[in-house]
Amino acid sequence: MSFPDQHEIHTRRKGRNMAVGLLLGAFVVIVFSVSLVKLSKPQNIDTTAPNYSATAGSE
Repeated sequence: MSFPDQHEIHTRRKGRNMAVGLLLGAFVVIVFSVSLVKLSKPQNIDTTAPNYSATAGSE
């Protein structure tokens, strides 16, 4: 018993769904990598500020 061939619309829809899925996956990877890069940068602490205290909050 063999299955009937897919209609042309189903073939096109499958290709379109694959393209949208790949684009969505690429977008997720880009957003994730940008957030990792932004979080991994050291925070800029201005030690020349007049109210800077290295022991602030450890009282």
